[in-house]
Amino acid sequence: MRSVAKVFGEDSEQPFVALADVSLDIEAGEFVSVVGPSGCGKSTLMLMVAGLLARSRGDITIAGKLVTKPVTDVGIAFQDHLLLDFRTALDNVTLHADIRKLPKRKIEDKARELFAQLRLEPAMGKYPRQLSGGMRQRVSLIRTLVHEPSLILMDEPFGALDALTRLQVRTDLEQLWLRRRPTVLFITHSVEEAVGLSDRILVMSPSPGEIVEEIVVELPRPRPIVLGEVPEFAAYVDRIHRHFERLGVLHGLDDRAGART
Repeated sequence: MRSVAKVFGEDSEQPFVALADVSLDIEAGEFVSVVGPSGCGKSTLMLMVAGLLARSRGDITIAGKLVTKPVTDVGIAFQDHLLLDFRTALDNVTLHADIRKLPKRKIEDKARELFAQLRLEPAMGKYPRQLSGGMRQRVSLIRTLVHEPSLILMDEPFGALDALTRLQVRTDLEQLWLRRRPTVLFITHSVEEAVGLSDRILVMSPSPGEIVEEIVVELPRPRPIVLGEVPEFAAYVDRIHRHFERLGVLHGLDDRAGART
């Protein structure tokens, strides 16, 4: 991304600047997370990278090609699993073969392999309504990965899950990523999640969104499912939280008390 900006309602009396002058590079095979407060433009950034939302200014290139339309060699996962109620878990995943005109047998074999890796084989023949929230989200993850895209874009994919399930799905995602190392752009509100998964974290300011810090996470992989007792993990989390405090996103008790007096 080079000097990318997104302005909604540019021709209106009150245009809204969602992103302002964002520049970044992501290396092939890198896992990069974007963290920031609500409304800072994280999801807007991801949609522009996918070619699903036009940028107002600047350039976005993937593998040297300018993004001017929806990107095809990509896997996208959202907070909502978006599974079709009338298809089984396996059929939801193999939908890729129908849409992308891919060999059905090859996609089904890959899907069964991924179900096995995530210990979800009993879920293959079940419908979404018969699965827990965590299982549905893992099926969505399999669907994102099954056609082996070189780029994966994820927008708060664990946001609707409870804390324990998020830990498990985070670990599952890291294990799947380590097997092939696609490029990942991961959007999240969770600082802990970003540190637990990422090679690098981009910290964004409140609207209009800008990247105010890049943090390289030098923790060994695979990372333990419980990271809270790792001193280095806590140091990364504290560093990002302190940054949000300086930006006015987080306020301590003393700050709130002062605001009332």
